[in-house]
Amino acid sequence: MAILTARSGRLDIAYEVLGEPGGEPLLLVMGLGAQMVGWPDGFCAELTACGFRVVRFDNRDVGLSTHLDGPVPRHAWSRVPAAYTLSDMAGDAVAVMDAVGWSAAHVVGASLGGMIAQLLAVEHPDRVLSLTSVMSTPAPRIGRMRARTTLALVRRARALAKEHGRPTTPEAMADFMVAMQEVTGSPGHPADREDHLAVLRVAMARDDQGLTGPGAKRQGAAERVARDLRPELAAVRVPTLVVHGDSDVVIRPEGGEATAAAVPGARLVVHPGMGHELPRALWPRLADDVRATADRAAARPGHPDGEAAGSRGASCGPSR
Repeated sequence: MAILTARSGRLDIAYEVLGEPGGEPLLLVMGLGAQMVGWPDGFCAELTACGFRVVRFDNRDVGLSTHLDGPVPRHAWSRVPAAYTLSDMAGDAVAVMDAVGWSAAHVVGASLGGMIAQLLAVEHPDRVLSLTSVMSTPAPRIGRMRARTTLALVRRARALAKEHGRPTTPEAMADFMVAMQEVTGSPGHPADREDHLAVLRVAMARDDQGLTGPGAKRQGAAERVARDLRPELAAVRVPTLVVHGDSDVVIRPEGGEATAAAVPGARLVVHPGMGHELPRALWPRLADDVRATADRAAARPGHPDGEAAGSRGASCGPSR
């Protein structure tokens, strides 16, 4: 697919459109340091088979979008001021919708992208038809990684670097990711090296900075200064789905629970054995749940698609 560009202020935001032109608009917002290809092609295919026109994009500072040159915080406790806010990143998402020609869309965000998706529903409520927040939180302090998990990741990364050096190829990075996911991954759905490799071959050709590059660190600074959205989420009235894994140690399940508790009528789905990732085995269920959430929006008075989406049924992916 062709890579297109939206203009957000002085920044270029790269995006891609997938699915049939008549599909319902669905915007995917990826997490910290990850590119649009972090939404696996296979999962996107599940969504397009559910009748969605899917747009995924590179957040600012990663991938093919504009990389900024602001100060880079070296540590989580750094006093370097944030170069931008999550509200600015939500504005980038709005710019993408404008470029596509969407007045509103169903919005799905993962991890940091879930926080951005929540901000879209709070700050741009007229642009959001339904909200799906995956492995995320309404506030950076809720569900945050425990110190022992951080220490385990640091020790593992140092040991791998000492033994193998810094990973500079997709193959080496895939091995690194699989090793790190022994800490952060899904015990019920073991990491698949080939899945990682397929994504990394594309991602590293687009941007080799990765999850530890300056862009990811600036995004992390924006996350750390984010406000607690729970009071504002109480005013969200669109159908809302909250998805979390019970084995997530990066953003612990408390984050998803707090999000669901804050949004009136939100549906919380907790997947046993799921960590901080999108396991292939769960793609069909995730797509079906996003479809069901969109169907709830379609049944609401004034929805542009009326009742059309509600007849699609509960199972809609290409593999079923």
